Formats: sequence, C-alpha cells, structure tokens
Amino acid sequence: MAKFKVPNTYVIIAAVMAVCAVATWLVPGGEPQTWQVFSALFDGFSRQAGIIAFVLIVGGAFWVVNSTKAVDEGIMKFIGRAQRMERFPLVRRLGVGNIVIVLVMLLFGLFGAVFGMSEETIAFVAVVIPLAKSLGYDEIVGVCMVYVAAHVGFAGAMLNPFTIGIAQEMSGLPLFSGIEYRTFCWFVLMAVAIAFVLWYASKVKKGKGMKINTSEQEEAVAAVEDVPAAGRRGAWICLCLLTAVLVLFSAFYASECVIKIGQASYSAPWLLWVLTGMFALCSALFLRKSVRLYILDLLMFTIVFLVVGVMGYGWYLPEICALFMALAVAAGVSAGYSADKVAKEFIAGAKDIFSAALIIGFAAGIIVILEDGKVIDTLLTAMASALKDSGRAGALGTMYGIQTFINLFIPSASAKAAVTMPIMAPFSDMIGVSRQATVLAFQFGDGFTNMITPCSGVLMAVLSVARIPYEKWFRWVWKFILLLLAVGFLLLLPTLFMNLPGF
Repeated sequence: MAKFKVPNTYVIIAAVMAVCAVATWLVPGGEPQTWQVFSALFDGFSRQAGIIAFVLIVGGAFWVVNSTKAVDEGIMKFIGRAQRMERFPLVRRLGVGNIVIVLVMLLFGLFGAVFGMSEETIAFVAVVIPLAKSLGYDEIVGVCMVYVAAHVGFAGAMLNPFTIGIAQEMSGLPLFSGIEYRTFCWFVLMAVAIAFVLWYASKVKKGKGMKINTSEQEEAVAAVEDVPAAGRRGAWICLCLLTAVLVLFSAFYASECVIKIGQASYSAPWLLWVLTGMFALCSALFLRKSVRLYILDLLMFTIVFLVVGVMGYGWYLPEICALFMALAVAAGVSAGYSADKVAKEFIAGAKDIFSAALIIGFAAGIIVILEDGKVIDTLLTAMASALKDSGRAGALGTMYGIQTFINLFIPSASAKAAVTMPIMAPFSDMIGVSRQATVLAFQFGDGFTNMITPCSGVLMAVLSVARIPYEKWFRWVWKFILLLLAVGFLLLLPTLFMNLPGF
C-alpha cells in the first residue's frame, strides 16, 4: 500500500477553492461561481496587494541582514560572555549550564516574537548543539535552546509581522494592538518552555535523557571575521547619514508623538530626540568594535522605531515597508556590499518568502468566491448556530482547536491567516468574542504544533541537522505540546472575562 503523503499547500488551497465554488451551487441563497474560480484568483491578489508587498519587503530586508552574519556574531559573543560568568560563585551555584539555557532561550524567544525567526534557526542549531554537548547536555537540549525557544516566542509573539501583522490586518484591527497582554502571554509561555527544558536538562545530567545515539558533533563554529577596518568607511558614512535623517525627522515631527496604549494616550514630544541620541551613541560604540555588531544595532533600533511609529504616529504597512527597506540598504552598505549585492540578497529574501506571499493571494481568492457566491453569511450563521450553546469560552476554544488542527497540515502562518482570518473575524463578532481574542487563538493554534507536525519543513531540517530521528523527537515533544496547548487555552480565557487593553 502506498504511503499517504500530505498534498502541497497549493493543492490544498486549490481543493478548498473547488469545494467553495461547488458550494455556491448547493448552499441555499448562493449564486453559482464555478466559472469565476480563475478570475477570483486575480481578485484575491488585488485585494491583498498591500499585505503581499509587505511580506516580500520584510522578508527581503531580513535576508540582507542575515547575509551579513551580524546575527551570527551577536549570538557567538552572547554565548561566550555567558560561559565566562562561571567565575562568579553565585553562577557556579545556579549552574552555568542552566543560566546559558535560560539566556539563549530568552534571546531566541525574543527573536521569534519580534521578527518571526523560523527558518534561520536551522543554521543556529548547528552552532548551539556543540555548546549544549560541551555543557553536558544532549542534542535535544541544543534544539530546544534555539528552535523550540524561537517557536514558542513565535506563538506568543507581540510584534511578529508574519502572524500578528497579517492576522490583524485581515481582521480590521490596528496593527500590533493588544501588545500589552501579548507581552504577558510571551513571558508565561517562555517561562513554561524554559522550566520544561531545564527539567529535561537535569534528567540528561543524571543520565536519563533520550539516548539519541548520534555521533559527536563538530566543535562550535568560530565567530565570523569582521569587515576589515579599511572597509568600515561605508558604515561610518551610513551612521552619519542616518543620524542626520533622524535629527531632521525629530525636528519636524517630535512634537506630534502621542503614544497610545489601549484607551490611554501620552504626549511624548521628547521621545524621538532621546531615541535619536541613543541610536547615535550606541551605534558609534558598536561600530568601533565591529561592523556586524553595528548592523545588529541597526536591526534593534529598527524594531524600536517600528514600535514608536505604530504606537505614536499610527504607522501602517507603507511606513513599515519603508522602514525595512531603509534597514536593508543600511545593512548592506555597512557590510561593504555593492548596490548589485544588496539587490541580489534582497531578491533572494523575497524569493524565499515568495511562496507565503503567493499563498496569501490564492487564499484570498477563496474569500472572493464565498462572498461573490453569497454563501459566506450562510456559513457563518451555521457556525454560530452550531456553537450557540457552547458559550463564548467553548466557541473560542473551538476556533483555537480548528487553527491547531489546520496547522498540522499547513504550517505556514501567512497561509493560515489568509485562509482563516477573513472567516473567523466576522464569525467572532456573531458569537460575542473579540476579534483580538480570535487573532490570539490563531497565534497559539499556529505556533505550538509547528514543533511536532512532519509537514513542517523547518522542523524536519532542524532534526536532520541535529541528527535526531523524528520518532524519538515525537516521543519527547508530544507531552510538551499538550502542556503548551493547555496553557494557551488558559491564556485565552482572560480575553473573555477581563477588560484587557486592545481586546
């Protein structure tokens, strides 16, 4: 008997489109749309042109930054400093291994929460596993320090443009609204993940680990060589130009800064000036040490200005795209890239994320068929009727379960947001659940099972690098996934019964 293989995501979406087209003939009140399937694809791309451009630009910008090896150098320096802390008595008592696990997991969890680190973890697994083994742990601990931490952070993200950004845009919510409670969720989820990994790490120390039985890994990769001093001129010029631009921007717009947090607002005319000064000072200090640390500083301040722009000036997709385009150019110039090299790396990043952008357009075609075929209202009414006796908690839990189930077969967050949020958002209005809570259910449902589904290319690549058989990984991780799913549901409940900012 032939082994079952999960179809390609495009095939799944095409099948759903076909089913939706047939439904326009069968659902009462529908207007047949079978022959409009292919034109619906075009309409879908037209509707989501902004979010598609956003995904491509952000993906390209992060690729340029990653290509400079700035993140690699930052990680290596971070690990080196953590290991040197062993000279302190308190650190020795707590265990330098435990401290390294906590610090590395917090770092990658933050990466997952802020810019959706996922595929990038594959390379870091190869670096961190030798570190884990040198501390007396096994390959699973090394994978957890990077991959699991990033994906738990991804699930509890507060600024991830590929989950929250897309889902909120498709739900008609202000970008990155509800950040306060999401930050709390991130801390809770990271605490659970770190506690679980530390528990397992202690078992490994006692010889009770999973017994992966792989050959010894290569020694940790040395830190990459920095740009020669003679080639730093471009980075210094870049710093001076960026500082001048920020000074001009502050002179014209600092007085207009009004930070909005939930229902409260705070006038902060001083904020841009402070951030400009901090950027100039920190960047100069980092650049004196290393160009790559300066590029890492550029990435950090890009995130800071993104938050200030969204919360203080109401920035949306055009402004955020402009910010990341500037990051890509600045990082490339600072690394000594030619204009052709910057363009080449940016295109490579856009190409890498293109499948997600393409799926967004295709998935939007599903909604076009359902809306033009006059069946989406019928479907939403039927869903609401089926869940009317389950209460709001039951309905929210059902949406959470649906997102979790879909994620087993379509691990792409962008694809699921495009397919589910245009339906789930209006459905949540009908059952009395906030759209923000629905987005949070999407986040949790999208993130947790990424770490167990064999349909995830990132997971399978990470296990391949770590030389961990999937069946052994499954035996280790399934209890952890159930724990995360339960914690996720508990974190959803306050959105129903408490007055949370943005919810």
